[in-house]
Amino acid sequence: MKKIDLITPCILVDGDILNNNILEYQKISDTNGKELWPMTKTHKSTEIAKMQIDAGAKGLLAGTLDECEAFCEMGIENIMYAYPVASEPNLQRAVNLAKKCNFIIRIDCQEAAKLINEAAKNADIVMNYSLIIDSGLHRFGVLPENAVSVANAISEFTSLNLVGISSHPGHVYGALSHSDLQKYVDDEKSSMKYAADALRAAGYDLKIVSSGSTPTFRGAVDDETIMVYHPGNYVFNDVIQLSTDTARDCDCALTIYATIISQPRESLMIIDAGTKCFGLDQGAHGNTAIVGFGKVKGHPEAIVDSLSEEVGKIKISEETTLKVGDKIEIIPNHSCVPANQTSYLVACKGDVVDRFINVDIRANSKKPII
Repeated sequence: MKKIDLITPCILVDGDILNNNILEYQKISDTNGKELWPMTKTHKSTEIAKMQIDAGAKGLLAGTLDECEAFCEMGIENIMYAYPVASEPNLQRAVNLAKKCNFIIRIDCQEAAKLINEAAKNADIVMNYSLIIDSGLHRFGVLPENAVSVANAISEFTSLNLVGISSHPGHVYGALSHSDLQKYVDDEKSSMKYAADALRAAGYDLKIVSSGSTPTFRGAVDDETIMVYHPGNYVFNDVIQLSTDTARDCDCALTIYATIISQPRESLMIIDAGTKCFGLDQGAHGNTAIVGFGKVKGHPEAIVDSLSEEVGKIKISEETTLKVGDKIEIIPNHSCVPANQTSYLVACKGDVVDRFINVDIRANSKKPII
């Protein structure tokens, strides 16, 4: 099947770029003697997760318990869950995972630790956990200078075992240019070093010191303290990564494939893809460097100016060869969103459809038993 014959809108993935991205980040990790445990919320696909493991990833960081359970069923041993849990069903799911694999949950407060400890104690297991360090995002995490006091408070819970510390320098997504990245890399490195040094001095054995994001990965991968890295977006890349020169157009594997369906004015074209394909991201965590809602490949004169649910407006800023009936590829601002809004990705090699990649572990992918 030719790509041009696909029904639009759909989400495309260039199979060669996807594979190259996976291999490149794995090679950088291996060269620096680090382990790669990619964040899988970007793709939510067991097939892509297997590609990462086959390339050499030693574990995975998951964004949902659905992802954790799917990876466990695949036989993956090292699975870290990015967040704490507090509801009874999810506490039980975490316990079940800990019985089947090296499951590591992240915790940043005594109250959550108490609930997780009680669930683990009732199941007669010890749950491994990583203490979340706030390296600047100010979402989850304890400040580095409070790491020892929080770890000491949690240590009273005998069914929890501290195996390491983790962070996500997500505030890097406020960077407006490549030159801005270093300060976020410095935040990541210094925060993890301070916390790790303090905890080890207090007698804690840290088997894992993990952190990571796609924009800070290259700058932080040679750090002496951090052992494990968790980039996620690198498998696809997107306009946000382009805005800081973290990736080039040729590194962007995922695109929205859409058809121009109307041209009501010379300067306006309408496409058959809207927020249900793109989402509404114009830069995570307040990035103001992003213009529009995506980059039209090969047509800098065309700007994705606004989106409704099922259609989008393309603003034409100068002379163009585009016309009604043309199909275009658009690099989204944030590739994690469209990947989560489809049941499958259309993987292509050049202009030929190669295969379909199931997006099989989206949120609530498992129906509860009633």
